[in-house]
Amino acid sequence: MSYSVGQVAGFAGVTVRTLHHYDDIALLVPSERSHAGHRRYSDDDLDRLQRILFYRELGFPLDEVAALLDDPDADPRAHLRRQHDLLTARIEKLQKMAAAVEHAMEARTMGINLTPEEKFEVFGDKDPEQYVEEAEQRWGGTDTYAESQRRAARYTKDDWKRMQAEVNAWSERYGALMDAGEPPAGEAAMAMAEEHRQHISTWFYACSYELHQGLADMYVSDDRFKAFYDSMRPGLAEHLRDAITANAARRAS
Repeated sequence: MSYSVGQVAGFAGVTVRTLHHYDDIALLVPSERSHAGHRRYSDDDLDRLQRILFYRELGFPLDEVAALLDDPDADPRAHLRRQHDLLTARIEKLQKMAAAVEHAMEARTMGINLTPEEKFEVFGDKDPEQYVEEAEQRWGGTDTYAESQRRAARYTKDDWKRMQAEVNAWSERYGALMDAGEPPAGEAAMAMAEEHRQHISTWFYACSYELHQGLADMYVSDDRFKAFYDSMRPGLAEHLRDAITANAARRAS
């Protein structure tokens, strides 16, 4: 059985012009011609076309494809082994590329790899990516930021939910501490400040006492952070700042 150039083009997903070009350069010469001089392709021709297209897909130029296919020392099994080796190598390369793209995507989104629905479920009305660009500008070149990125990229939806639950429980206990009239420099408040530092170290990066003090100042000076902590309990941002300062001073003495 033989096939017309149009049929072969349809089988292989190439254009008729491509098949004509392969014929012109003697890469794929049809085995037959019709009485009218039209190209007719045999099953063997289709096998050769399949090998041509495979090598082309792997990026081989046409002259190298011709050399590979016309190697007198190669048999069909040798071609299959070569194709298998090349395909395996390409799969490995593509897998590495896919992993790199996934890592880049996770880093770009601070590692919060959740659907919009999951983000609302975990974070409520708080947008976890709201300040990503600003964070990258302020701390993007630091080891602390890089460590935070690496850890966050591994977290699942359940991890974020557990983290949020810890924050909620801590804020309730801190609010109760303030309602009880505990001073920032008291043992109870300093213990809560230390718990706050440990939470950061556990989930994001190693938070030293010096770094913790810097964060505490920002909780009061930056209106957004102040609003976040004061939403837990009015005045909590300043109370926590003073408790963190007292806890750091105690550890240094």
